[in-house]
Amino acid sequence: MPREALEVADVFRHFGPTFRDLNGASLSAAQRRAMIAIESCRTAALGGHVERCDDCGHQRVSFNSCRDRSCPKCQGLARAQWLEDRQAELLDVPYFHVVFTVPQEIEVIAFQNQTVVYDILFQAASETLRTIAADPKHLGAEIGFLGVLHTWGQNLQQHPHSEYLALSSP
Repeated sequence: MPREALEVADVFRHFGPTFRDLNGASLSAAQRRAMIAIESCRTAALGGHVERCDDCGHQRVSFNSCRDRSCPKCQGLARAQWLEDRQAELLDVPYFHVVFTVPQEIEVIAFQNQTVVYDILFQAASETLRTIAADPKHLGAEIGFLGVLHTWGQNLQQHPHSEYLALSSP
């Protein structure tokens, strides 16, 4: 018999309270809210409703979702649609994936001064991309790019970095 897939919510429900007790000071209010929302998603904690088939009368209880933007269950369809929309906009030119990471020594400062530090990160990254791309030794071109800020790493620890998808003409 196949094992049920483990979900982020299962991990958060099992380890979340202890993780927050041990690491609470390093979590922002938004991170704490996201964890709790994911833990509660599609459980009785958020309430629910009864779905009933008009043809056969079969009923089932469906619990409400958290609708948090960080929840993999709630944002799966939105994320897929966003990716599909962005892929439809892609031009038939070479793309480059570039990541700018905040040094570990600055992470605490970034956590406490997010607007200022992340503005500096985006400014420095965009200037760097434009300068290197314009250099004839590299591309000698004006490029376009899309940047996204990530504040957590895959291990759910603070790891601020920005990722860019840059394109240039052939």
